[in-house]
Amino acid sequence: MKLKWESISNVQQNTFLIKLVSATLITCLAFRFFVLQFGQFHPVHVSVNRDSDPQISPPSVFLSDNEDQIPGDIEVEKCDLFNGKWIRDPLGPIYTNGSCGIAVDSHQNCITNGRPDSGYLYWKWKPNDCSLPRFDPRRFLLLMRNKSWAIIGDSIARNHVESLLCLLSTVEKPVEVYHDENYRSKRWNFPFYNLTVSNIWSPFLVQAAIFEDSNGVSLAAVQLHLDKLDNTWTDLLPSLDYAIISSGEWFLKTAVYHENANLVGCHGCPESSNMTDLGFDYAYNTSLRHVMDFIAKSNTKGVVFFRTSIPDHFENGEWHNGGTCKKTEPVSEDEVEMKVLNKILRDVEINQFERVVKEMGQESGKLKLLDFAGMLLTRPDGHPGPYREFRPFDKDKNAKVQNDCLHWCLPGPIDHLSDVILEIILDGRTGK
Repeated sequence: MKLKWESISNVQQNTFLIKLVSATLITCLAFRFFVLQFGQFHPVHVSVNRDSDPQISPPSVFLSDNEDQIPGDIEVEKCDLFNGKWIRDPLGPIYTNGSCGIAVDSHQNCITNGRPDSGYLYWKWKPNDCSLPRFDPRRFLLLMRNKSWAIIGDSIARNHVESLLCLLSTVEKPVEVYHDENYRSKRWNFPFYNLTVSNIWSPFLVQAAIFEDSNGVSLAAVQLHLDKLDNTWTDLLPSLDYAIISSGEWFLKTAVYHENANLVGCHGCPESSNMTDLGFDYAYNTSLRHVMDFIAKSNTKGVVFFRTSIPDHFENGEWHNGGTCKKTEPVSEDEVEMKVLNKILRDVEINQFERVVKEMGQESGKLKLLDFAGMLLTRPDGHPGPYREFRPFDKDKNAKVQNDCLHWCLPGPIDHLSDVILEIILDGRTGK
């Protein structure tokens, strides 16, 4: 009897040990899965070189349990990803001003340049009728293995590509493999995934002779050939898997217009020039018509996104005459109105996009619209402002400095464009 009881006791002990080991293994696997899935999200470490190294904690904000839930009567596939609002996000960005310093233009590195507030970092975009997952850089890289991307346009396009590089660098650091003579166009590679990302400098998308200083102030009128596309991007397009093309803001500059190798008019030219002032909208409409027609007829193998121009937030002036942007939080649609010039640019873009899509018919699937104008219109807080330069008020707190209310801080609101773009790619949607 004693032997039998000891056998039963041993069996029970062995069973208990097996259960304990199994529970431990399951717990470890679950913890590892949690870390892999969510480990890349962390609060922003804010570091400012010089005499101090402040740590700025995220604001105390709370989200309701169902903030990101889809209403039961909504069909997700009909969701307009561009129609929504900015909501509080306690997690903040997935990279920091320090972790992505190499890829970020110094003018957009707002925290390193001394911007004192950090609340603008803790918001995310929420479409009205569906949830929008946070951008997953690892998933993006897996999807884009052996693919090629290019973001084509002006300095906002450069701002955008730097944002994408920073997001992806949380998984793998990009290697710069090319730059042009002036370092305007660049190309990076993510070796493990063999993903190539290019930034192509072509602010007008058509051929242009530009004369300006390092601060973007024009020294002479731009010479613009409205019917001749810039081959820095047209030669590359057929080889790309994905391209994001944009323009707009540069057409507001004083310019002389050429068509068929003849001078046809100008914008902002002096009366003494004896040229016809055709207006920037004429030039943009003509140029964009040629751009859209080229895309429609091209033999590109990939998907082309056309991004609408993004409004600036200068107040009490513009770039060249003392305009500023001092807001520190998003605003509602009722608190802000798009400027007339931005409306004109966007109208031209929407009209030309809709025209070419109608003409393309079934082939229009390779051309998609990214209309971020309304989404970013409500983020006047996301610009460098005076912090486009390093610690501009160190020597004089009342110093008059150049403000940047056009480009976006990194990290900052422009990062959330990638949330929308990845969702469109995953779902095969056009965004609307």
